[in-house]
Parts: sequence; C-alpha cells; structure tokens
Amino acid sequence: MRFMTRRSTSRLLPALLAATCLVVLVAAHAEAQNVPAPPDVAAPPSDAEKSPSGLASKVVTPGTGTTHPTTSNSVRVRYTGWTTDGNMFDSSGSYPSMFRVEGLIKGFTEGLQLMVVGEKRRLWIPEPLAYRGERDPFGMLVFDVELVGIY
Repeated sequence: MRFMTRRSTSRLLPALLAATCLVVLVAAHAEAQNVPAPPDVAAPPSDAEKSPSGLASKVVTPGTGTTHPTTSNSVRVRYTGWTTDGNMFDSSGSYPSMFRVEGLIKGFTEGLQLMVVGEKRRLWIPEPLAYRGERDPFGMLVFDVELVGIY
C-alpha cells in the first residue's frame, strides 16, 4: 500500500529542506548568543593601536595574508560585537558573512583595511565612527573580527 504519491513527495521535499535550513540557522544563532565578552570590552588597553580618527585596535591573532582590503573590495568575515557593558548585540555566528567594505560603519571599514587574511583583530569603535547616536546600540562598540577572505 502506498501512502504518498509522487506529487505529494515533490511538495514535501522542499518543505523538509526549508525546515532543515531553519533548524541550522536557529542553532547557529543560539551558539552565537553564548559568546562571552572579552575582558577589555569596557575600554581599549594601553597597548592598542590608535588611529587619528579615534579607532583603537589590537591584533589578537596575526594573519598569513599580505594584502589589505580596500573600500572597493568585498570581504568574508566572522565577527561578534558588544557594547562596552558586555552585552553582545551582533554576531555572524558560526558561518562567515560577506560584506562590501564601503557599506559598513566607518570604524568597521577603517579596521578591516588594517587587516590581512587570517588575522583576528579587536576593534574599539567610538560612537562617531559607529552609529553616531542615530540608532541603537549607542556609544562605543567593540568587535572581534576575523578576516576570512578578500574579493
């Protein structure tokens, strides 16, 4: 006895695929929600590099690349962002995200241009280089960024 026809099977497969993708995304998001804030989230340490714009950064893990991205590049990055009180507000989760360098907040764009592929860097982005008080989260933002690729 057959309970399913080819027609019902062809409708069921896309639904199962969509459900599986949703479960994977929810799991990745839940995993990203458990990233503890770094101990220096409140302020950059004295050995952090500081740019004239006010961006502070520190290499956490040196990269193996030799090329720095420019504003005309797209990049693939893993990142997590916190407010200075240690609340995580954004993360790429387990999977890298792809962005156009010029389409990001000024401090993230500036920080990416300091990096090479494979590098992990912590960025302390002052409010004028972040959302400029125009939207939440307000104040300085802290990001851990890993540059996975330049395109």
